[in-house]
Amino acid sequence: MNVRRRIPGDDIEWLRMRSALWPDLSAETHRREMSAWAARSDAIVLVAPRTAGEGLAGFAEVGTRSVADGCETNPVAYLEGWYVDSDMRRRGVGAALVQAAEAWAREMGIREFASDAELDNLVSQRAHLALGFCETGRLVLYVKAL
Repeated sequence: MNVRRRIPGDDIEWLRMRSALWPDLSAETHRREMSAWAARSDAIVLVAPRTAGEGLAGFAEVGTRSVADGCETNPVAYLEGWYVDSDMRRRGVGAALVQAAEAWAREMGIREFASDAELDNLVSQRAHLALGFCETGRLVLYVKAL
């Protein structure tokens, strides 16, 4: 599986996949976040092209954080967004994206790689475990209007 850094020509497909991953965000919010990702020097957006130039099959947005639950080093690479089209799942695309992200983190001198998944997203949890991530805890988040 070929994985590479995102180029500006990938943005239509990247937007399509981001919208599938985070459907509650507006297209304008996605575009604003995509611009921010593209401008970061401490982050990378990786894409997995489909064969024969048929668009993209998946993406990973990986940045650095100064702290992540369960990690002991600083900075930490963090898998902020990870998506593979449903017709391309279970073919190694997600694994290839994570492996490329790990390689990038190592090149940056980073020693730990963290991520998260929603409590009800069992598919993502299984995928993380299959790729060597270890669960470090669970959270229930709260909000209160003031």
